[in-house]
Amino acid sequence: MRFPFFSGPKREFPAARSFPFVEVVGGESRVLVLPTLGGKIAELWLAGRQWLWSNPVIPLSPGVDGESYVETADSGGMDDCVPTIGACRVPGWIRTFGGAELPEHGELWSQVPEVDVRTSATGHLVRCRWTGIRLPYRFEREVRVDPAGTVHLSWVMHNDASERMPFVWSAYPLFPLTVDTRLMLPEGSRLRVFARHGIDLGEVRSEHKWPVIRGGGKVHDFTDPGAVARKYACKLFLDVKEGDATLREASHQLRLAWDPVEIPNVGLWINKKGWTPFRDEAPYMNLGLAPGIGAPDTLVEALGDWKSAAWLDPGASRQWSLRMTGSRIASVEDARDAGDAGDPRDAE
Repeated sequence: MRFPFFSGPKREFPAARSFPFVEVVGGESRVLVLPTLGGKIAELWLAGRQWLWSNPVIPLSPGVDGESYVETADSGGMDDCVPTIGACRVPGWIRTFGGAELPEHGELWSQVPEVDVRTSATGHLVRCRWTGIRLPYRFEREVRVDPAGTVHLSWVMHNDASERMPFVWSAYPLFPLTVDTRLMLPEGSRLRVFARHGIDLGEVRSEHKWPVIRGGGKVHDFTDPGAVARKYACKLFLDVKEGDATLREASHQLRLAWDPVEIPNVGLWINKKGWTPFRDEAPYMNLGLAPGIGAPDTLVEALGDWKSAAWLDPGASRQWSLRMTGSRIASVEDARDAGDAGDPRDAE
């Protein structure tokens, strides 16, 4: 373990801007990217609010391949996870790549990507490029903020191998979980339980329909995740037919929009003091709202019973994108109107 962990007064950790950074700005929005920390997005400002969670236990620090992400590098913010999210071994039946050991949180967080920064009439952008370590792929993420303040994220993955390559991907932003947190996702979406701690949500892989899960004789409504139980954590996966998700915090909301053909899954990590890697530290209160390709967290399970891994042909590329918009809401009526205001995917 690379850092001393102890209970006591709040520790002073290095600020995001003490590292080399790139900030892209437009309207009221700005996005802070840390290239030397795996291209981590450390700050996401929309509608006057910084949305991302910062870990009070683990400081910002460059990642080291081979070390535990959750114990040394899970400092918060937003990362990209590819070609897996959870640690696993590629099944032996996969030609060329069978037996490869893939690390937790994927391979990008421990690298320093190539970085381009550009300005154009459509906004300021930063582009990061990574190269696979254990599998021969190239991965690229572009973050652009347009003059109206919409944050556009786009990705490209390219297979440099002479064989088909499987992968799963997830954007993994972490947000604070508060009494005001509300989650809006497409009603009735197929929902599967992947992991649960301190709460009965039925069997792993049990199926439900968003936002309700029945377990232990109770009915849980996850639109208000803070009210589900006193102390719990869980990882859920949705198969969505509409690419639309909204996170609301009191008078602010963050809306994500995408093409569900490009990004068919959403992972939800909800942690209300239910899981932490450190016995003597304050429990985490956070929420991962993670659009993804493939489910669940490990490539081996996505290739197995879940049958949701993506494949890239030799020399082929795959592209996908999403948008983030922020807004202020003055009242319940305004919140209702905002939900009916149309699909932000229709506006450039």
